[in-house]
Amino acid sequence: MPWAFSLRRMTDWAQVRETGFAVPEGRPLGELVAELAGMLRSPDPVVRDRQAYSTLATWIGRGVLPEQELRELGDTMVPRFADTELQARTFAPLILDAIVTAGVFEPSWVPPFERWYVAEDDLRGYDEKLGWLHAVAHGADLLGTLGLHPAVEPVQMLRLGIGRLLTPTPYVLRDMEDDRLGYALAATLTREDLTGTDATDWLDPAIRALSDPPAEGITPEVTNTIRTLRVVYVLAEHGLRVGDAKKLTRIPQREQVKTKLAEVFRTVTPYYL
Repeated sequence: MPWAFSLRRMTDWAQVRETGFAVPEGRPLGELVAELAGMLRSPDPVVRDRQAYSTLATWIGRGVLPEQELRELGDTMVPRFADTELQARTFAPLILDAIVTAGVFEPSWVPPFERWYVAEDDLRGYDEKLGWLHAVAHGADLLGTLGLHPAVEPVQMLRLGIGRLLTPTPYVLRDMEDDRLGYALAATLTREDLTGTDATDWLDPAIRALSDPPAEGITPEVTNTIRTLRVVYVLAEHGLRVGDAKKLTRIPQREQVKTKLAEVFRTVTPYYL
C-alpha cells in the first residue's frame, strides 16, 4: 500500500544534497522515501525540485531503493495525476520515468498517465512562485521511456503524443518542451516491432486537423505540433541517441516517416518541403 505522508520532516535535505546525496543514517529507508515523496507536492521549488526530486532520482539511479520500495513509490505517484496541485501532477511522471528506467514497471500505471497527459490544461513551463512545472516535457520523458518498454505498445505512445499536441491550448511551448516531446516520439519510433503503417498512421490526426485550420488562424496547438514534428524529422534524418547508447540509433522506417512528416508540414507550410 502507498505510504501516508503525515511525517514531520526530520532530515536536513539541503545538507544531503550538499554531501552528494548520501543516505542519512538513523532512519529507515522507507521513512526517508516517504518524506521525500511528500515533499514532491510542495509549492516551494527548492524543496520539491532541488531537494526531493533530486534526491529520489539520484537514489533510484544508484539502485538505493529495492524493488518493493520502487513499486510502492510508483503506486504513490499514480494518484497524483489527478491531484489538485499542478506541481504534484507534473512531478509524478518524472519519478515514474526514473522507476521504469530502473527496471520496475506496472501496467496499471500507464492509463492514468495517458489520461492526465492529454488532458492537462496548464502547460506553463515556469511559474515565478512554483518554479519549473514542465507538464509537457516531464510527461514526454515518461512517454519516451514507456514507448521503448517491451510491455507497452509503441503505437499507444505515438498516439498519445500526437493527441497531446493537437489538444487545444492557449500556450505556445517554450523552454525546449517541444524538443523533449519530439525526442520521445522519435525514440518510440526506433522500436523494431513497428510496421511501416504503425510508424506513420499516428500522424493522420495531424493531417486532418491541420488541413482544416480554425478560423482564428495559426493557434498555439498548431505551432506546437509543427515545431515538435520538425524535431522528429531531424532525428529521423540523422538518428538519435537512445538511453545510454554511445552510437546513434536509426528509425527503421525513417524514409516512410519522413515522407509522412513532409505531408503534415505541407498542410500549413507548403513552401517548407
